[in-house]
Amino acid sequence: MDLPVINSKSKTSVSEVIFNQSVNKELITQLINSFVSNSHQGTKAQKNRSDVRGGGKKPWRQKGTGRARAGTIRSPIWRGGGVTFAARSKSSEPKKINKKMYKSAMRSIFSSLAENNKIFLSKDISIQNPKTKELLELLKKIKFNSGLIIVSNLSSNLELAARNIPHVEITDANFINPIKLLKHDAILIAEDCLPKLEELFT
Repeated sequence: MDLPVINSKSKTSVSEVIFNQSVNKELITQLINSFVSNSHQGTKAQKNRSDVRGGGKKPWRQKGTGRARAGTIRSPIWRGGGVTFAARSKSSEPKKINKKMYKSAMRSIFSSLAENNKIFLSKDISIQNPKTKELLELLKKIKFNSGLIIVSNLSSNLELAARNIPHVEITDANFINPIKLLKHDAILIAEDCLPKLEELFT
């Protein structure tokens, strides 16, 4: 299979295993759901009476005041008290997806993007200094305005230069995830990164 080289009429032959597989939409959905679920910290929760700060001292004595008995100001019936049936986060339980399914789903994503003409190749993506202006000049030269750029080894120069550019994200091949791939309309892959992608997902 051939993919187009950006800002050029030429094409480069790529692995059929990664970019020309049958697309399994159900498996892609399962991968995205597990990835999103596992990215949650699982720390969000309401506070019950034991979680709310304070309330260690009995507000008033048990008898003789004419008021109802009270043991703590953090009771759920008090203003500022805990929640009676406090909601707890259930996202702390990870959703498991095995390596074989993960690799197959990622191959399906790459194949789907290639089928929809969203993947382009570039011979060299590098800059000499960590300057946003320098990276912008490079992107303007190759006519890449927005999308995800995948490189074999993300240098600090590229990482720093790309932080101030809206709609452009640069990532190392080792840190690709399905959300990054699917949220962009264009994917630019450095040619020296292709062997690493084949190694990662086959």
